[in-house]
Amino acid sequence: VQLQASGGGLVQAGGSLRLSCVASGRTFSSYAVGWFRQAPGKEREFVAAISRSGGATSYADSVKGRFTISKDNAKNTVDLQMNSLKPEDTAVYYCAADPNYLPRGISGTYHHWGQGTLVTVSS
Repeated sequence: VQLQASGGGLVQAGGSLRLSCVASGRTFSSYAVGWFRQAPGKEREFVAAISRSGGATSYADSVKGRFTISKDNAKNTVDLQMNSLKPEDTAVYYCAADPNYLPRGISGTYHHWGQGTLVTVSS
């Protein structure tokens, strides 16, 4: 499966962005999908994930209550709605596909990765 992430950009603190991840080659119904991010000089970290069916989700503590992940298996898309953005949310955001059922926060379980989209939050 090939993944294409989009929707990044520059936004002021407190603002919102919606990231999208589109799959081709195989349907998202065969994968749990996660979002990870990597800030300059830092390691990649888990942000959010959603199960194959879309019925279960998982979030990093740092984004709980602000970010929402959703999945549309019919459209082969996974979105990440990001509200109340903070400067520390600035990073390149990657979507990834995990052939297991449940949403997990371990990057090593994800077999397929998109190219990343840059989110910059100004203070």
